[in-house]
Amino acid sequence: MKKHIALFAAIALAFGLTQTCTAAPKDWVGKELPALGVEYMDKAPDLKGHAAIVEFWATWCPPCRQSIPHLNELNKKFKDKGLVVIGITDEDKATVEKFRKGTPMEYSVASDKGGKLSQQFGINGIPHAFIVGKDGKILWEGHPMQLKEAAIENALK
Repeated sequence: MKKHIALFAAIALAFGLTQTCTAAPKDWVGKELPALGVEYMDKAPDLKGHAAIVEFWATWCPPCRQSIPHLNELNKKFKDKGLVVIGITDEDKATVEKFRKGTPMEYSVASDKGGKLSQQFGINGIPHAFIVGKDGKILWEGHPMQLKEAAIENALK
């Protein structure tokens, strides 16, 4: 029985890790962030004139769950300097609210119903994040755990 559990855990972990990506098929760096058109679960943040991290994630995704504390820390460190962090999922509000009770997300969370926005971005694996400058242009994209503070500081200039 223990062998079966270990095998299942290994398969689940491997599946979770294969759902990550380091780049979307579309190259968004240098392009304008399109209108997000998402439903915020809390108050909608004001993006105009603010730098932002926009991350696509899901409650069922192990690498996404691992990146939440990192995003919480970045939000805590840079929000007073004008950074907005938004986590976008295609899951329903009830699922996300239940998840957030056990895993605090100290930044804005929104629902992309039907996954239209992630399709527009060409997201083929999650988590996937974008850094957006104050001018609304995308400066960086990739896995949120690869986000460097220098890239955020650059976006805040």
